[in-house]
Amino acid sequence: MNFFSTKTSKRICLALAACMPLLAPLDALAHRQFIVPTSTVVNGKAPWVSFDAAAATDVFFFDHVAMNLTNLVVTAADGSIIKVENQSTGKLRSSFDFRAEMTGTYRVAVVNDGVNASYKENGATKRWRGTVEAFAKEVPANAEELQVSHNQGRVETFVTNGKPSTIAATGKGLELSPITHPNDLVVGEAAQFKFLIDGKPAVGAKVTVIAGGIRYRQKLDEQILTTDSEGKVSINWQGAGLYWLQASLNDNKSTVPGIKDRRASYVATLEVMPQ
Repeated sequence: MNFFSTKTSKRICLALAACMPLLAPLDALAHRQFIVPTSTVVNGKAPWVSFDAAAATDVFFFDHVAMNLTNLVVTAADGSIIKVENQSTGKLRSSFDFRAEMTGTYRVAVVNDGVNASYKENGATKRWRGTVEAFAKEVPANAEELQVSHNQGRVETFVTNGKPSTIAATGKGLELSPITHPNDLVVGEAAQFKFLIDGKPAVGAKVTVIAGGIRYRQKLDEQILTTDSEGKVSINWQGAGLYWLQASLNDNKSTVPGIKDRRASYVATLEVMPQ
């Protein structure tokens, strides 16, 4: 027996179709952070390089919110911190420039280090997020059902003026210690990357690699890798262009007194050149 008329069936189909976006994979709906340079390789006396920074659904497209640049750090090849110019923040992107006056590789990074907490107060759940310093002052140490996690994140890209130089590890949080230089990536040549956590090999870190232009293809086509016992992964590029790389690692080795759980993340924008 058919319980539905043709019109009713059509209405149900339309309703289900409208709900399909809500059933999409969470990864497809996530907002990914990135810093995009106008060029990753430059040459000459003090050339300008401009950058856009944002969090968006599609990598390298600006469709969500501008990135907070409060913790922006640009490190030159000699280890000095250089000043950026023309910094601005709009609705969908933040922007800044600098002149690459030295030869070698510049590390351009937004580095965050904070605490997330939840606890009960008078029967109601309270949630708190802030700096490590503020946590000790603003969240009661004896709070009921207190749950705390330490969150460290680094979002960065690399720009080389002339000859590439060595990228020194900071020894803090999750970071890339490249074997293959990030400004020397070529299609057809596998890149060897090593990840560190507090200066030591990041064993078992999850690494996701996504080629740019996902707006124009039906599949995400991400590569999902896991670092080995030395913190290393090997990446084969799918073609020339920009790539978004993310690594993540959870452990119980927070350096903040009184906190064990730590969530460490790392993001890099990389450019792969044709042969």
